[in-house]
Amino acid sequence: MIEVINYLNNIVWGSLLIYLLLGAGIYFTIRSGFIQLRHFGHMFGVLKNSKQSDKAGISSFQALCTSLAARVGTGNLTGVAIALTAGGPGAIFWMWVVALLGMATSFIESTLAQLYKTKDDQGNYRGGPAYYMQKGLNFRWMGIIFSIFLIIAFGLVFNAVQANSIVQATAIAFDFNPLYVGIGLVIMSGIVIFGGLKSIAKVAELVVPIMALAYLMLAFWVVGHHIERLPEVFMMIMRNAFGLQEAAGGAIGYGIGQAMTQGVQRGLFSNEAGMGSAPNAAASAAPYPPHPASQGYVQMLGVFMDTMVICSATAIIILCSGVLDNPVENINGIELTQLALSSAVGSCIAIAIFFFAFTSIIANYAYAESNMIFLESNHTSKLLILRLAALGMVMFGSLAEMPLIWKLADLSMGLMAITNLIAILLLSGIAFKLAKDYNMQKNAGKLPTFDINQHPELKIQVEEGIWEEKHVKQWVNKNAI
Repeated sequence: MIEVINYLNNIVWGSLLIYLLLGAGIYFTIRSGFIQLRHFGHMFGVLKNSKQSDKAGISSFQALCTSLAARVGTGNLTGVAIALTAGGPGAIFWMWVVALLGMATSFIESTLAQLYKTKDDQGNYRGGPAYYMQKGLNFRWMGIIFSIFLIIAFGLVFNAVQANSIVQATAIAFDFNPLYVGIGLVIMSGIVIFGGLKSIAKVAELVVPIMALAYLMLAFWVVGHHIERLPEVFMMIMRNAFGLQEAAGGAIGYGIGQAMTQGVQRGLFSNEAGMGSAPNAAASAAPYPPHPASQGYVQMLGVFMDTMVICSATAIIILCSGVLDNPVENINGIELTQLALSSAVGSCIAIAIFFFAFTSIIANYAYAESNMIFLESNHTSKLLILRLAALGMVMFGSLAEMPLIWKLADLSMGLMAITNLIAILLLSGIAFKLAKDYNMQKNAGKLPTFDINQHPELKIQVEEGIWEEKHVKQWVNKNAI
């Protein structure tokens, strides 16, 4: 079976997605006037009042933490280690490139998700790529395909990936029995996901900032022990990224190809820009400023934090530690990261891995639930089946081998990303228009506020009552400071 999955992955990644992802990122970057660079400071500024929300939506900060909970998982630990062993240090450079371009892509998809959001039967905001495919493109069939891919990827496969990393980490650090770890993980995950989206957002809001700061402090501690190697590490990354180390041996093309493929693949798995996952969290927010583009800026920051900060920290830890100087046979993935950290912090890394992966599990489920609702499966019994299936995959991942799980994750992620990238390329003109409207108001010293009446061509597409002037003004007055 793994041979079939490898064949499909080669088609998806080698022939389609790597070019589509980079091409879309370059297009969005140029067309938006390098928005991720010009408005870099505003990404942080928009968080000023990000803890405000209303009864229908979570706060922008909760949406950011929820998306970070899904992003900051094993892709930052296991994924970086896999990229280094399979693609060499140069893969990290291409992860940076993907993140920089992906920030613009994330702005587009999250802005569109906010614009086309709806309310579910309980009055909570829901949205994401499936919703803007139906409302913006009038392609419900495309939304159905995307939803199925996302439920398979995030509701099922990715949760197995996260559980697998937790089990490996605890087995290495504490020699825990995988069966018991899996059972405990299922119970903890079940308690949170049965509480619904707002329960997941509250847990993410509490855990993610502490988790990220603690990991960065850990990284500074480890790098401090090997500070003399830091210049060498950055030179190693740059030389390997452009095949300079392989040039003498005549393998320059192969070296660059491996570094680029692994960097793009693991970079997308980590920051998820263009994949269509984070927009599900972005759509659930009641944004402040009350404009769809404000969530674009918030989620753009999420990509930066994930790859440029957390993933870079992991890569530098591994490369500074010297564990790749004389690689050990059959050591890769999470074992490599733990080996790099063990000399400085011992078994503490297993605790960090647990929180990274656990928060990803609950956030992944939140994405799957929103798409289950899109499929008009909001019935309690159907959601119960989804929750039980998600928890079942957590148990499966706790007991299964890693290679097959990662290959399945790559395939489902790739198919999902292709579908979403096609949609946002078709709808990008609307996102650029919203960005222009937002920044015209901001530059004029006004609070950017979306007035749907100024956009009659959009009024017929968005759900009635979501962006009505009366509703938006009430939201602004309630949260005015």
